[in-house]
Amino acid sequence: MVDIATRVYNHKWKIDPIVRSLIDTDFYKLLMCQSVFHNKPDTQVSFSLINRTKTIRLAELIDEGELREQLDHIRTLRLSRGESTWLRGNMFYGKRQMFRSDFMEWFEGLQLPPYHLEKRDGQYELTFEGAWPEVMLWEVPALAVLMELRGRAVLQHMGKFELQVLYARAMTKLWEKVEQLRGIDKLRIADFGTRRRHSFLWQDWCVQALMEGLGNKFVGTSNCLIAMHREVEAIGTNAHELPMVYAALADSDAELAQAPYQVLADWHQEHEGNLRIILPDTYGTEGFLRNAPDWLTSWTGVRIDSGDPAEGAEMAIRWWQDRGEDPREKLVIFSDGLDVDKIVTLQAQFQGRVKVSFGWGTLLTNDFRGLVKDDALAPFSLVCKAVSANGRPTVKLSDNPLKAMGPADEIARYKRVFGVGEQVAREVVV
Repeated sequence: MVDIATRVYNHKWKIDPIVRSLIDTDFYKLLMCQSVFHNKPDTQVSFSLINRTKTIRLAELIDEGELREQLDHIRTLRLSRGESTWLRGNMFYGKRQMFRSDFMEWFEGLQLPPYHLEKRDGQYELTFEGAWPEVMLWEVPALAVLMELRGRAVLQHMGKFELQVLYARAMTKLWEKVEQLRGIDKLRIADFGTRRRHSFLWQDWCVQALMEGLGNKFVGTSNCLIAMHREVEAIGTNAHELPMVYAALADSDAELAQAPYQVLADWHQEHEGNLRIILPDTYGTEGFLRNAPDWLTSWTGVRIDSGDPAEGAEMAIRWWQDRGEDPREKLVIFSDGLDVDKIVTLQAQFQGRVKVSFGWGTLLTNDFRGLVKDDALAPFSLVCKAVSANGRPTVKLSDNPLKAMGPADEIARYKRVFGVGEQVAREVVV
């Protein structure tokens, strides 16, 4: 097993580049990329880094030259023959050739487009512009780079034995969580921690710990590279990016109201009825379900990613019941700010009422809270989002108003179109 502390102490990024592969990314990004490649290939988008935790002044912690070196390295990456073979020939969700030949030929020749980097008020302004299928693949590696460079900045003055103790304590902390989860009946849990991980090596260690500690209760990882190396399932479906861009492209309020459903119609056609998980909260879960077409009720399940998770699940259960579906046959995936106590509570509340699964993210792969002075390794909320499409601003409302993004006038318009009323603000932990 890799001695993480020694590797960190050596500080040789050419041995340990932060992003090692174009498939060191979340599985859903590749699934979405193929859908965009077939449905909206010429859409021009702009993505931007957004640090929600303003107290973490990244431009004062991270050396600009080192950041550029890591980003430039990512632009040298190409899909390897082994990675291409895995994507082309592996079985995902019970289906072979999930990725089609035309998409794979494009992906095999891809170089990520240029980036634009500036400093402003203690933060980095990092933006990516160009064709949607290319630019969208910057999101996860960009976040991984900023997260890991922040960690390296904190760790760089620690000695070898201090690092050994730090990682031993972090490993113990995670293993205690594993032992708590081990006793939960019918648990299904996956690693969703790529974008805000402490490091690649640490995420890989976490996955191995879950494999050994939880056995078949651990159902896979969202990280494609780790899934390939560790021979576990690659897990993921779709994210807020799709409805945000589709909505920005709408030419009228009527088209805007239909945009979230058009996304899923295209998704259904792209994946031939597979991967049928609804993410309903981009413009408010309640309004999405209220106006959803009947054909969506037959889909496999929903992912709850903002707001109160129990309220979101109850809302989905009522929706299925009202539409004549049996909730016990449906899947609810919880994926927002999870840690052990919340997982235990939600499993107990919904077991037997729906099929339950968990996508465990930041507090799996980046929980160093309380382990260094001033809590300098505590995770923080960093995102990289599509901010415009064909020159129009994107908007996200979410079920938590603190996660809303977009110009104020457009947010007001979207709230009107989607019938979003008063919302309860919840702390954005990660």
